[in-house]
Amino acid sequence: MSLTKRQRWTLLATVSIGLLLITLDNSILYTALPLLTEELGANGSQTLWIINAYPVVIVGLLLGAGTLGDRVGHRRMFLIGLVIFGVASAAAAFSPSPAWLIASRAVIAVGAAAMMPATLALIRLSFDVERERNFAIAVWGTVSVVGSAIGPIVGGLLLEHFWWGSVFLIGIPFVVIALIATVVVAPPNDPDPSKHWDAISSLQAMVGLVGAVFLLKELANVPPNWTVVVLGAVAAGLGLTSFVRRQQRSNDPLLDFAIFRNRAFSAGVLAAAISMFAVSGAQLMTTQRFQLVEGFTPLEAGLLVTVVAIGSLPTSLLGGLYLDRVGLLPLIAGGMAVSAIGTAVMIFGIEDHLFWLMVAGLLISGIGLGAVMSVASTAIVGNVSARRAGMASSVEEVSYEFGSLIAVAVLGSMLNFIYSATVRLPPGTPAVARSSLTEAIGVAQGDQAIVGAANAAFDNGFLVTMIVLTVVLALGAAATARLLRHYGPGSRSQEFSDNH
Repeated sequence: MSLTKRQRWTLLATVSIGLLLITLDNSILYTALPLLTEELGANGSQTLWIINAYPVVIVGLLLGAGTLGDRVGHRRMFLIGLVIFGVASAAAAFSPSPAWLIASRAVIAVGAAAMMPATLALIRLSFDVERERNFAIAVWGTVSVVGSAIGPIVGGLLLEHFWWGSVFLIGIPFVVIALIATVVVAPPNDPDPSKHWDAISSLQAMVGLVGAVFLLKELANVPPNWTVVVLGAVAAGLGLTSFVRRQQRSNDPLLDFAIFRNRAFSAGVLAAAISMFAVSGAQLMTTQRFQLVEGFTPLEAGLLVTVVAIGSLPTSLLGGLYLDRVGLLPLIAGGMAVSAIGTAVMIFGIEDHLFWLMVAGLLISGIGLGAVMSVASTAIVGNVSARRAGMASSVEEVSYEFGSLIAVAVLGSMLNFIYSATVRLPPGTPAVARSSLTEAIGVAQGDQAIVGAANAAFDNGFLVTMIVLTVVLALGAAATARLLRHYGPGSRSQEFSDNH
């Protein structure tokens, strides 16, 4: 596909709208969750699934969606995804029950899975000049960071004036704009009928990945449901094993594992997963803590976590602009190290009750993550050939979504476990108060002894999750530094050869 400069940047703006929708849709629920849970009468498990249904379905579908886009055309996949996303969002907004909302969120994820690989693949196919492509992907990564960061603010603003369903309706105007822009300015669809799309491999990948998610999620619960653990382990083992064997026998695999031999590609995948784990974990834990413990409104909590985006914006754009001079090593490994310092500062801020220090920690963490996320995607899609753009984009998106999903599932379960294990409630307090801070506040009826004990236990859990984030970021910095030791200043992208 050969486009003029104006067409290329118009296309970038169009697919960025789609990406903004996808990232906004998940984080917008962080501030809306307490009210939404109350209004719908959702229990603890349903509350987690209202968030988790979206990334679980996306993770399961992404690998197949990217390769299908190589066959039918990424423009067509983008348009189909937009329509599904918009219709399902309207259904979610008027959900009469938690089950309906969970199902609607799953369908929204189907649309997102169709769109996500298409957004990055279209950039990879449209920008031929490496420096220009690096900056375009940095803009794409910045939109992802901004979408995740402003979601809690948008949610808070909407809840100040409207009912909870408005957090889903807000995306529909963007769907309409993106549909019109794609039809008017995007180049014609460019399918490749010679590409083989393996539906069986897609099903195997979906079963394996979803099984792995259920397994990890349930193992994080205490006590775990061993039936779910066993079923998840069996699904993950059978699905992923059969998937790997089928790819090794196929002449045109859904996923060519040889691409992981490229160290920059592998480092990009690892960096994408860890950075989204950190962003999602910090945002979810922080918004919940300051609403439930400090009494912040949804808008105030949303504004607080926007500090991450403020820190990330300059480093994200500059990282993409100067990648060819600086190299992947300092941006990815160095960025994660800076972010680890930021989460450590947050811990000291909470421990010493210094709000300004905690905000400074969020800012520092954002500065580091901006550098990582601006070039992690470049490391992935820039190190494969153009004809594997859909495959690489799918791997990239699976990395981001898996990181986000694991953050919500594992850190959320860890927080609840530590709360239940450490809370010291006054004698005579109803047992239900031990299950969560929300339940404790509900039964306290103004009893400050109950509220104080519950808040202290919740803070114990918050601090432990922040320590986990710090350790994961530090380990990620060390691992990517080793992988990228030859990708320092002055190094160039090394594209994967189809003959590998």
